[in-house]
Amino acid sequence: MPTKDPLATSGLPTFSRGDVPSERPPIEPKFLILVVDDSADNLAVISLDLQQQNYRVVTASNGEDAIKIATQTTPNLILMDINLPELDGLAATRRIREIDALREVPVVAITAFGTEGFQRAAYDAGILGYLTKPIDFDRMHQLIARLLGTLSTDYTD
Repeated sequence: MPTKDPLATSGLPTFSRGDVPSERPPIEPKFLILVVDDSADNLAVISLDLQQQNYRVVTASNGEDAIKIATQTTPNLILMDINLPELDGLAATRRIREIDALREVPVVAITAFGTEGFQRAAYDAGILGYLTKPIDFDRMHQLIARLLGTLSTDYTD
């Protein structure tokens, strides 16, 4: 039976981990994702979605900053817009592929360009996945999970 903590600020009972056998263990954020997009709205929406999926997130708004931030943080995955100021996403990806510590980091294109030619150019630059805007978040989650080698965060009791 749960007991009330006399120092608790609410009248709700507190539980120890052993009191609730079906309680999910806390999920620690394990993966860092770099989101690169020149639209502040896109950065915010994608970042919040990823944080809700328990990823850690860093952001950049152009290709040059993406390279700097990737070098400083060594993300587990990069979501890269293609049409960026200063240095486009394809050129930034090529430069990221030249950095030893980042060579194997999966890069996923997130772009409004859905033509076969753009997709081919993206894959030629070293991009491993391709998502078109507007983003299908379910598809994005599946692609990220596949590229990071993770399973669903659903638990079965």
